[in-house]
Amino acid sequence: MDTGPAFLDSRDFGRIARAIRFIDANFRAQPRLAAIAASAHLSEFHFNRLFRRWAGVTPRQYLAYVTARAARAALASTPSVLEAAYCVGLSGPSRLHDLMVTLEAVTPGELKARGRGMQITYGITATPFGRALLASTPRGLCHLAFIEPETERACVAALAASWPQARLRRDEDAAAALAGRVWGSSRGAACERAAPPLKLAVKGTNFQLKVWQALLELGSAGPTTYAALARAVGSPGAARAVGRAVGANPVAWLIPCHNVLRQDGALGGYHWGEDRQRAMLAWQALPWPVARARAARGRRARATAAGDMSPRQHFGPQGSGGVKRRVCQFPDI
Repeated sequence: MDTGPAFLDSRDFGRIARAIRFIDANFRAQPRLAAIAASAHLSEFHFNRLFRRWAGVTPRQYLAYVTARAARAALASTPSVLEAAYCVGLSGPSRLHDLMVTLEAVTPGELKARGRGMQITYGITATPFGRALLASTPRGLCHLAFIEPETERACVAALAASWPQARLRRDEDAAAALAGRVWGSSRGAACERAAPPLKLAVKGTNFQLKVWQALLELGSAGPTTYAALARAVGSPGAARAVGRAVGANPVAWLIPCHNVLRQDGALGGYHWGEDRQRAMLAWQALPWPVARARAARGRRARATAAGDMSPRQHFGPQGSGGVKRRVCQFPDI
């Protein structure tokens, strides 16, 4: 049985996004399944099946989760951005992915050559959050952007313009395979094997690279703020500049700019849309059945073979949602 995430086209993702927005706005009234399904313009049966395939839980289970998070925040004594996020059920243990992500900057020589002698393989594929354009070079993934049908041509043109001397090759199968790695499609036993690090090869200013690295470290633990990122990069008064760097992020999801919230915990400013940001935060906060089964197997293995596992350094939550990061040094650009 396939228990991995559903990869959706733009129409089905739009239905999911509308339903999550509806639950977010109306959870205090505890709406019935029929009302939630109606917000997505689907029958109860078809909506329940689509939502469970996408989220790993039923709509009613997700509603209960949001309600519990709101109650927990209401009981908290010290207001914070994370508690404000809990009020709409968007925070909690992150399940971004089980990959080790390494972030590397392109060299000054590569920037000067503007892609000369480089081949960029790109393609458009379904993801849990609608269709996306993914592009990679031999050094790693360099571009991940969400698109709509009417923006596809413009997005490909923008990719080409960013590397005007590079050779672009379209390969939809390669893009689909890469999306499978990014979002952990559980098809067969391959997902159970340790995957090699997923390399990101991006270009940006030194300041942008510092912000993106801070996002990898702070964002892996869940929601953060522009002010927290500014402090993390050693520029506490540069929240606006940090916001611009977040907006210039070339690799959505893996560099988790969707986890950046306003100081009061509200959504807003996400490049790929508030509905998509809300859906991402909801999706990553809920554990997958396969992740729970893997965690249980790990606990049993540790109980029977204590001491066999070598210690590993984790940045972010432990377990199936832990995101392991490597801090990189970037050349001056």
